[in-house]
Amino acid sequence: MREAFALSFLIRVQLPDSPGTLGAVATALGAIGADILSVDVVERAGGVAIDDLVVELPGGRLPDVLITAAESIPGVEVDAVRPYAGLLDTHRELELVEDVAADPRDGLAIFAAGVPKIIRSGWALIVAATAEGATRLAASTAAPDIQTITLPWLPLARATVLDGEESWVPATWRELGTELAATPLGKPDRVLLVGRPGGPMFRAAEVARLAHLAGIVAVVLPD
Repeated sequence: MREAFALSFLIRVQLPDSPGTLGAVATALGAIGADILSVDVVERAGGVAIDDLVVELPGGRLPDVLITAAESIPGVEVDAVRPYAGLLDTHRELELVEDVAADPRDGLAIFAAGVPKIIRSGWALIVAATAEGATRLAASTAAPDIQTITLPWLPLARATVLDGEESWVPATWRELGTELAATPLGKPDRVLLVGRPGGPMFRAAEVARLAHLAGIVAVVLPD
């Protein structure tokens, strides 16, 4: 039975892509009372795996113990630890596309609300280029409260990771160490912008996944 005040965290780990390593990490986390709720493989290349683990930690324990436990396994490095609400579900892409297709007139809002749950971002904004700058079309819960923003990289030809330290980035985003990525949404002057305050950084596989999802959804979105 889980602790009444247990907290969930998302841990991104780099580990040797070899049999038994993930099991050793799970054992180390279990030894400190952490319960692994789900595992998602983000990327595998060059003998290294990048995995996202959602774990539940008993109340009163500091998240630093997760880092210590995971990195006690040789070759394992923790990229980031942050609070997390909800389980990872790699099948939500299809569900989200179906939701947008069922109500395309409200599709932008539905898509913006659903994206953070799929790619594990803190927020999502859909913006379009105008003469005054980029105008907000839709946003997820916890998205920055902005109506217009200057995005010098618009129009955007392809999905990309953005530099969160560039001058166009609002100061509050920089202060929070927000990792950013964006992808065209049907056309170069309408984009999906996603942010992860405090990281971790977006991996190439995640950006490709974001672009693929946006490409599918754009087909059923109204112009």
